[in-house]
Amino acid sequence: MSPFLIPIAGMVMVILVVGIVVWYKAREKELQFHQDMRIREMEHQRKMKEMELELEKVKARQGSERAP
Repeated sequence: MSPFLIPIAGMVMVILVVGIVVWYKAREKELQFHQDMRIREMEHQRKMKEMELELEKVKARQGSERAP
């Protein structure tokens, strides 16, 4: 065995561990971002439904005011 093999293997292991930790943190941030976007989308859909209901109420009022 070469005397340089052990130090090189040690450096490769350190690089591998650091790479895995960085990948894990990036994946965690990505999942959090997707969760936040889903929450925003749900809030937006709720607001749009509220606006549609309000629009229907206004149309119903206008229709009842026009009918004698």
